[in-house]
Amino acid sequence: MITIYSIIKMLLYKQKRSVKFIFNLKLKNCTKDIVRLLMLLLIAFAIVVTIILIKFKPVYEVSIDGVQVGYIQDKNSFENLIQEEIVNKQGDNIAFTDLTKTPTYKLTMADVKQTNESEIFTQIQESSITTYRLYAVAVNDEQRSVVNSKEEAELAVENLKQEYSDKIENLNITVQEVFTQDINTPTVEVASVVTNLEEEFEEQIAIQKEIEASTFNGVYFSVKPVSGHITSRFGARESIRTHAHKGMDIAAPRGTQIKASADGKISYSGWMGGYGNLIIIDHGNGIQTYYGHCSKLYAKVGEQVTAGDVIAAVGSTGNSTGNHLHFEIRKNGTQINPQKYVYR
Repeated sequence: MITIYSIIKMLLYKQKRSVKFIFNLKLKNCTKDIVRLLMLLLIAFAIVVTIILIKFKPVYEVSIDGVQVGYIQDKNSFENLIQEEIVNKQGDNIAFTDLTKTPTYKLTMADVKQTNESEIFTQIQESSITTYRLYAVAVNDEQRSVVNSKEEAELAVENLKQEYSDKIENLNITVQEVFTQDINTPTVEVASVVTNLEEEFEEQIAIQKEIEASTFNGVYFSVKPVSGHITSRFGARESIRTHAHKGMDIAAPRGTQIKASADGKISYSGWMGGYGNLIIIDHGNGIQTYYGHCSKLYAKVGEQVTAGDVIAAVGSTGNSTGNHLHFEIRKNGTQINPQKYVYR
């Protein structure tokens, strides 16, 4: 027999199942909506990522002195390009190249169309400093001319050494490196250098021969005591003399400066018989010079003089018939011909 309690219990059970069914149905519908939404979001995200990957690529942002100057795709290739084309570049007389602007890199994402490697490279290249190696031909460490070719310069120098080393004392010809940052540094042809040096060396040889010819017993007579006309030579016998002339006479106006013919020390300054006013210079090695018939004496005994110093003035004192200088060179007291060394 069905009781009221049983009926109520049965109704409550059916109601509970009905509520659970409705709840499950709604939950199921809600889950489907969430899944649909997540799928849509996932698709949208994939589309955005695809667009980004198509438009943007991993690149390197390049900065110089802290200022961003552009983008490059391959850092290693770019650095190799700098090394090959700038730092290690080979060329005519290039010694080395210094970078004044060193780039820094930062990995980022950017539009590939924004890369400007050539512009960045040009900026680095134009700011670099190139030092050039040239070659100077030097004579006794004094650089004379700059040339481009080391091999040609060395060959020319070797030939000059063989030709002139035995003819010119203490001659040292070398090739020296010259570093410059001016590509327009003027250079000359090696042949022109050789020609100029040959002319210079020949002139030196001539001067050296002149010095040797004007040197007696270690004394170099580099100055003519007075300019004028030679009126009596060494060994001459004029009517006014009873013996051979022991010096030479040079006519000049009264008061004309008389100069020391070589370096030395004044050993006599005063009157001496037929010489009249006389200057004697001791040049060492037993060599003396006499300057006679002077009108005035300027140098004092004991005074050191250099060739060319004014020591007296032309006159006609002593045994003289007119204004002139009587000039003698003596070795150990014996007169020798002055014209071998002076007034040649």
